[in-house]
Amino acid sequence: MPWYRFDAAQGLLTLQVLAQPGAKKPGVEVHGEDLIKVRIAAPAVDGRANSALCELIADRLGIARSKVAVTRGLTARRKTLRVEIDRFDPALLCDATSRS
Repeated sequence: MPWYRFDAAQGLLTLQVLAQPGAKKPGVEVHGEDLIKVRIAAPAVDGRANSALCELIADRLGIARSKVAVTRGLTARRKTLRVEIDRFDPALLCDATSRS
């Protein structure tokens, strides 16, 4: 499965994420064909990393934080995110220097 699946009819985006909490520099890059690697500064303590992950994704896509949720992998590094969005451009999400 590719790292994202977008259903325009329902306005739903599903992302496959490899989270890296405690990173020095936040960022998003394509990691193989089936994941994006998201670096977040927040530690993986008391849900802070998941909250920061959703906030970073929402910020990159220009949507409200409430439109992003972790649906699978709350305590794992591999996560599935559900995003409510009308239009999706992968270039908005990933850093310019990321590999594809």
